[in-house]
Amino acid sequence: MTREKTRLFVDTALGVGQSVDLTREQAHYLFGVMRLGPGARLALFNGHAGEWTAEVTEAGKRGGRLSVLGQSAAQLDPPDLWLVFAPLRKARTDFIVEKAAEMGAARILPVQTEFTNAERIRQDRLQAHAVEAAEQCGGTFVPPVENLQKIEKLLDTWPAERRIMFADEALVGRSRALADDTARGAPWAIFIGPEGGFSEPERKRLRAMAQAHPVSLGPRILRADTAAVAALTLWQSTLGDW
Repeated sequence: MTREKTRLFVDTALGVGQSVDLTREQAHYLFGVMRLGPGARLALFNGHAGEWTAEVTEAGKRGGRLSVLGQSAAQLDPPDLWLVFAPLRKARTDFIVEKAAEMGAARILPVQTEFTNAERIRQDRLQAHAVEAAEQCGGTFVPPVENLQKIEKLLDTWPAERRIMFADEALVGRSRALADDTARGAPWAIFIGPEGGFSEPERKRLRAMAQAHPVSLGPRILRADTAAVAALTLWQSTLGDW
């Protein structure tokens, strides 16, 4: 079955012949923004059952209904990779979440570090950005965005089997390889610090962890949002599914 360009995430089971009722927001997007009408086709996904083609059967300003026709693509899950990052200003945090969803992070964990400016986040808004990114990039998986937690609390319960790729600004200009192919398939996490980087106590604690692999992201100090994209690219091209 041909894959449709207009895509929508729905929080419901999907199967041939199933009817899907639309929320007001979904109806506005499909009928007000995308200008779809009865008989138009689009792609649906729910994050765990692949992609399905559906047809508009009812279209209104406040709602609508779709009929599921058949599956157009199998489920594609990302590698077992977490992105741990310190939130920045609003637009730059949005950017990190969007790119993490597009680039294949399986879980997104905002953390509060010593130099983090943000004391709170809108977890629901960031989750919506992850959904939108998955809709736009053709993905069938939406990474969960966790609520903000202190980095110390996260590290206190860190799973022994999950390796850490630690982007250490102290290594700028010095080459440090990520890992060899024996690490492929293992659970990983990428740690990205805030503006100003990790504090020395935080850096020391990360370096002391047996799971940690400090790396350099090149000869220049990168902005935190740029570093997140660079680190995801490095990991995916070395150990991921690219």
